[in-house]
Amino acid sequence: MKRPKLKKASKRMTCHKRYKIQKKVREHHRKLRKEAKKQGRKKPRKDPGVPNSAPFKEALLREAELRKQRLEELKEQQKLDRQKEQEKKRKLETNPGVKPSNLEPVKEESGQCKAKDKPKSGKQNPKKLYCQELKKVIEASDVVLEVLDARDPLGCRCPQAEEAVVQSGQKKLVLVLNKSDLVPKENLESWLSYLKKELPTVVFRASTNLKDKGKIIKHLKVRKRTPFRNEVCVGKEGLWKLLRSFQETCGKAIQVGVIGFPNVGKSSIINSLKQEQICNVGVSMGLTRYMQVVTLDKQITVVDSPSFIVSPVNSASALALRSPASIEVLKPVEAASAILSQADARQVVLKFTVPDFKNPLDFFTSLAQRRGLHQKGGSPNLEGAAKLIWSEWTGASLGYYCHPPTSWTPPPHFSEAIMRDMKQGLNLEELEKNNAHSIHRKEFRDVQGRKRPGRHHLRNLKQMGQHHLTSQIKWLKRKMMLMTSVQTMYNNFSPL
Repeated sequence: MKRPKLKKASKRMTCHKRYKIQKKVREHHRKLRKEAKKQGRKKPRKDPGVPNSAPFKEALLREAELRKQRLEELKEQQKLDRQKEQEKKRKLETNPGVKPSNLEPVKEESGQCKAKDKPKSGKQNPKKLYCQELKKVIEASDVVLEVLDARDPLGCRCPQAEEAVVQSGQKKLVLVLNKSDLVPKENLESWLSYLKKELPTVVFRASTNLKDKGKIIKHLKVRKRTPFRNEVCVGKEGLWKLLRSFQETCGKAIQVGVIGFPNVGKSSIINSLKQEQICNVGVSMGLTRYMQVVTLDKQITVVDSPSFIVSPVNSASALALRSPASIEVLKPVEAASAILSQADARQVVLKFTVPDFKNPLDFFTSLAQRRGLHQKGGSPNLEGAAKLIWSEWTGASLGYYCHPPTSWTPPPHFSEAIMRDMKQGLNLEELEKNNAHSIHRKEFRDVQGRKRPGRHHLRNLKQMGQHHLTSQIKWLKRKMMLMTSVQTMYNNFSPL
C-alpha cells in the first residue's frame, strides 16, 4: 500500500506471498521448457553468400569486406575514446581540486543556425571565453536586445553591458520584458511605464513548446491539451514591427544581438521569432557557449550570445538570487537560506503548508518531514529540502515579483542625449499599441501563483461557479538586489 505523500509504494510483502510468486514463476518457466521440447530444435539458417551466377560478384564481396573493416575500425576508435574518458575520470577522482581544462566542443546546428569563430584550443578559461563571445556579439550587432525577467527587471540589468553597447558606436538598445505571464497585470504596466522612460521596452512571452524540425518524432497518442498551456507567443508582432521599422530606416540588412543573464529566455525568444526550436534551451547555465547566428529573413539576422556570469566574489544571497548555476558552487542549504531571507515567512508557510519556523534549518526540517525526504536512519534530508526550494525558485512554480521604485532617476551611464538617440528611428506609438495589445491578451498570476486565464476563460469559469481571486499579495517582503551591487564577470575579464 502506498503511504501518503510518497510517490512510490513500498516493495515489502509477506513471506507467503513472496514464496507463492516464486512458485508461479517456476511453474511458468517449466511449461515454457516443455513446449520448447515439443517443437524441437530449430537449426539456424546459414548465410548462403553471393551466388556464382550473380553479376559483379567480386565487387560485391569487396564492398562487404570494406564495410566489415570499417565497422571494426569504428569499434576500435570507440574503445580508445572510452579508455580516454575513463583515464580523465580517474585523474579527477585522484585530484578533486583540479578542474578539467578541455571544453566540450559545441555541435553546429543544422539549417540556419551555426556557430562562428570557435576556438581551436580548449585551454582557455570558460568564463573569459564567454566574455569574449559577448563582446563579439555586441560589436557585430546593429540592435541589441537585453532580455529581462519581468519578475525582477532591475535585477536582470547589467550596467557594464549597457555601457559597452553605448560606447561601441551607433547601436540601438531595446529592453525585452520576457516571462510577462508570471506577474500581475498592474505590476507589469507599472514596470513598462518605468522602463520606457529610459529605453524602448517590449512586453514578451516566449513559446515553450516549439517542435524541432530536425528530429524525427514518432506519432504517439497525446493527452488532451490543457487550456492554459504556454502555446502562444505574446509580443512577437510588436518586436518584429520594431525591428522592421529600424531596418527600413537603415536601408540595409541588420543584425540583432540578444544578451542577458542566465534563465531569462534569450534562446526561447529566438526560437519564438523563428517559430522553430533551433537554439538549445534549459534551466542550467552554459547551454549557449558561442555566438550563434539565426537568419529570420533576408534583412534581419539574430545572434544568440552566452549569458552574463555573476562573479563569485559576491555575497551568497546575490549568487543565489541571480545565478542559476550557483547551486553547483554554493551549498544547497546556503543558497536556499538566501532565498528564504528575501521572502515573507507567512507566505512561505502558506505556500509549503508547514508550521511556523524560527530559522531556515527549522523550515528545511519541517519541509523534509512533510515531503517524505529522509536519510538513512530516518533523519530529515535537509539538502534535499533545500534543493526542492531551489528548483521551484529557478522554475516558474514559485510566484514572486518586485515593485518598481517610486521615483524615476536616470542611470549614471545614460544621458538624455543617449536616451534620445536610442529612440530615434523607431515607431514608439505603434510599439505602445502593441504592448497594450500584448498585456490585454496575456495570462496573469493569481494570489496562489497559478496562471489566471484571460477574459474568455473567466467567462466560462463564472458559469461553472468558480471565481479567481483578484487581490495580489507580494511574495517578497522587500525589493530584490539590484545589479548595481552585483559585479559581473564582464568587468573582471577584458575581452581581447
